[in-house]
Amino acid sequence: MKIQMFWALSIVLLTTNNYAQETDIPSKKEQPLYDLISQYAEARETKDTTLLREILTDDIDQLVSTGEWRRGYESAKKGMLNSSSANPGSRTLTVDQIRFLGNAAALVDTRYEIQNADGTLRKMWSTFIAVYDNNRWKITAIRNMLPSKSS
Repeated sequence: MKIQMFWALSIVLLTTNNYAQETDIPSKKEQPLYDLISQYAEARETKDTTLLREILTDDIDQLVSTGEWRRGYESAKKGMLNSSSANPGSRTLTVDQIRFLGNAAALVDTRYEIQNADGTLRKMWSTFIAVYDNNRWKITAIRNMLPSKSS
């Protein structure tokens, strides 16, 4: 009887532990970074330059999937607005993982999808480097990647 109770309790504990680890709810520490990425997506979608100014650092740099570098706020803003106009479609950024590099820096990996006007879907990755600046998280670098098709 003791062995059966041991196994039953073991199964319950193991099952409960597995479900507890599979949560997709951001931690209190991660939530501001989820919010930052959401604000970035909103600013791009609505072409809100005021919001972009709040969430991007002055020295931001961005490497886009075409290989173009955008260095500095003005260059990044101009490129983002031009890209959104030239490539209309609905953009979705989904946070995949966050890695903190201390208390004031983090890497935020996202899935980046653009639903093109013609109905096709462009799937990419974006990595955001965020820094804690003046009591808020800001984006200081963006790396967009278009995965190559494997043979």
